[in-house]
Amino acid sequence: MNEKVKKSMICKRIGAKVAFYRTLKGLTQEALATKCHIGKSTLGRIERGEYTQGLSVITLIDIAEGLGIDISAFFVFTKQEKKAWKQMLLEIEEDSRK
Repeated sequence: MNEKVKKSMICKRIGAKVAFYRTLKGLTQEALATKCHIGKSTLGRIERGEYTQGLSVITLIDIAEGLGIDISAFFVFTKQEKKAWKQMLLEIEEDSRK
């Protein structure tokens, strides 16, 4: 798997976790962005996995604190999540070969 695809998938996974916890906490993107001192559009890009260059650990710590969770929650995945992401990666690789 090429490194660019791998990094993109990691960012998408983290973004999905951010969106999940934000929704679970009943926060809008705007409310969480304000708590974290980042722009709403930046948060949206993070949640969509589009913020692949220069996403700092400090920003992720700020987001985790804004959500009231430990930062490790963004990096821990269940077996089901891993399986779904692996399947998605396989599909992306197949599409890129066409």
